[in-house]
Amino acid sequence: MFCYFLQQVLHFFKSLKKHYLLNKLIAHMSKIREKLREVFGYNQFRGMQEPIIESILSGKNTFVIMPTGAGKSLCYQLPAIMSEGTAIIISPLIALMKNQVDQLNVLGVNASFLNSTLSKAEMTQVKKDVLSGQTKLLYVAPESLVKESNLAFLQKAKLSFIAIDEAHCISEWGHDFRPEYRRIRGIVDSIGKLPIIALTATATPKVQQDIQKNLQMEDAQIFKASFNRHNLYYEVRPKVAVKKQLIRYIKQNKGKSGIVYCLSRKKVEEIAELLRVNDIKALPYHAGLDAQVRMKNQDAFLNEEIDVIVATIAFGMGIDKPDVRFVIHYDTPKSLEGYYQETGRAGRDGLEADCIMFYSPSDIYKLEKFNKDKPVTERDNARHLLQEMMAYANSGVCRRRQLLHYFGEILEKDCGYCDNCKHPTEKFEAKKFVRLVIQAALDTEQRFTAQHLADVIRGVNSSYVVSYNHNQLPYFGKGKDYENDFWLSVIRQTMLANFLEKDIDSYGILKVTQKGKDYLENTYPITFYKDHQYANVTEEDEEREEIGHAQSTKAYDTVLYEMLKGLCKKVAKEKNLPPYVIFQETSLQEMATTYPTTKEELAQINGVGMGKVNKFGEPFIKLIAKYVEDNEIETASEVVVKSMVNKSKMKIYIIQQIDRKVDLEEIAESKNVHISEIIDEIEHICYSGTKLNLDYYINQILEPERQEEIYEYFMNAESDDIQAALEALEDYTEEEIRLMRIKFLSEVAN
Repeated sequence: MFCYFLQQVLHFFKSLKKHYLLNKLIAHMSKIREKLREVFGYNQFRGMQEPIIESILSGKNTFVIMPTGAGKSLCYQLPAIMSEGTAIIISPLIALMKNQVDQLNVLGVNASFLNSTLSKAEMTQVKKDVLSGQTKLLYVAPESLVKESNLAFLQKAKLSFIAIDEAHCISEWGHDFRPEYRRIRGIVDSIGKLPIIALTATATPKVQQDIQKNLQMEDAQIFKASFNRHNLYYEVRPKVAVKKQLIRYIKQNKGKSGIVYCLSRKKVEEIAELLRVNDIKALPYHAGLDAQVRMKNQDAFLNEEIDVIVATIAFGMGIDKPDVRFVIHYDTPKSLEGYYQETGRAGRDGLEADCIMFYSPSDIYKLEKFNKDKPVTERDNARHLLQEMMAYANSGVCRRRQLLHYFGEILEKDCGYCDNCKHPTEKFEAKKFVRLVIQAALDTEQRFTAQHLADVIRGVNSSYVVSYNHNQLPYFGKGKDYENDFWLSVIRQTMLANFLEKDIDSYGILKVTQKGKDYLENTYPITFYKDHQYANVTEEDEEREEIGHAQSTKAYDTVLYEMLKGLCKKVAKEKNLPPYVIFQETSLQEMATTYPTTKEELAQINGVGMGKVNKFGEPFIKLIAKYVEDNEIETASEVVVKSMVNKSKMKIYIIQQIDRKVDLEEIAESKNVHISEIIDEIEHICYSGTKLNLDYYINQILEPERQEEIYEYFMNAESDDIQAALEALEDYTEEEIRLMRIKFLSEVAN
């Protein structure tokens, strides 16, 4: 009896403890979110930010791999603010340090940096603030960290943790290796036992392993976000008539922000000047410019005084410009990591952006020459990175699949949104070639590189092949009828099919996966893509072809479109409304395609409707009619004018129910559909120009001041894009924002 009683008591205390810990956890999470709102003004975390912050606050070593623009900085800034003492942030770029410190200071956070730009008096003050406990974040360049005077000072300070930004710089297998980064672990140990958070936007499995090993944080909690940037369109172009292509593309994207990357300072200056003489607002940016000129040019780009910045890879790390609509690589980059990081500066607002690379084998040869004076290991690593870059450029496989595979992420099917998906190369049946490759890898004991396998299959009697007696294998020479490049392409695509994989410990060595072994047992048809034949492309071919995704569907009259756009801005200014409220860009483009010259024709343009025609249409009809007459354009209404989205039975039913003030949930239930589908239909009705009054419903779900906040947002926004609104209005649901957008457009546009 006593034992039973004791068990009950123990059970009670265990329950009590569990309840206490749960309440403590909830209170802790609540405190984190409260601090997020208080300091940064956000109501919710993005992606994996919250568990990362929890990991750091609990004192664990943490490894964060997130693409550019995913919110890495907040992952260490918020824990630093909430922790006792000062967090040390090791960063390789002075411009980035200043940018982040300025932003934190504006938010009321005491942050400083310690680098060579400070005077002696400024350095003394920074150290004094850290020692007194006032500074929450101290940004330090690795070069400054190794100075004995700085180490002695940090040993006296109360520190919370160390964050290592751009952690890929640690790895000699990475695209931006910096030897001083390899010394960080020793420096951390000399300062004291502190948790480490390492962060990077680009890391292959090999680089990830190298970072963890060097920092001795194999026990770290790893947080890895997807590298897939759905809104970016990837395209590789042969470097033929490149200056003409560049000017044509930028002029077709007039008024849009873009970055053009070049490998050398000299080329940056040359291309910036070329763009300027062709009436494109462009400025250069590279390390050889005076610091003040660099900052002035960067600010001009950020403030939209210019459209294009032409730069070396030094540009972009310290900026947060969300609306970069294109990133162009005039020269082939040194590595896929570098390419991915630089393209990541496009479309950070989530909207579509073009990433275009001009490729020439001569660029690869130049880069190989640059590497010849490096130490042997570094030179070999650089050569491997260039080979990956060259393979990516030449391949006919979906660009996104290649990029994600390089970073250890599998995309099961083609993305449909890159040049190789839009304009595929020829396919071929690859079953017999795949079998040869897998068998060759197994027969050579899975200890060799792609090139060695290609040599064995082609029957190349190299000293390396002979030394291993691989010229005696049954598959030796079976593929002699095909070129080396063909076999390397087959091997790469066999890897993408997940039949082969790279050995992380031995870079370049290929292993056969279980899927590959199963394929030998149960072979089935498989098709691969042929590589591009860029060497055969002529200047005339490039003159004929359009460049970039944005232009692939451009069928409208660009002159008329610009005139309509200008008129739209003018009318919007007169009526004190955002231009998109008058007519959206897609509607203007359709007008410039179909040339509507009557009210009825204009009303049939998607997104217009008779309501808008009566309110705003007259000057647009006059402009189009005059343009048609001046340019002797023949229009055929029955051919060019699209049918308006007609008011189907469903639409008529919805309008009637709204007139009767029936709740949207009831309308959805009566039609046996989800409420989101009803809102979709309401949006179609609204965009076709019909005025709807949803006040009766909106007033039930949103208080007046919250309605006012969303309304004011749309009044001042550059577009009515829901994704952009969700990012700006983080305290609201998508449904609330969509309903308020309908109210706004009904009142001001219809």
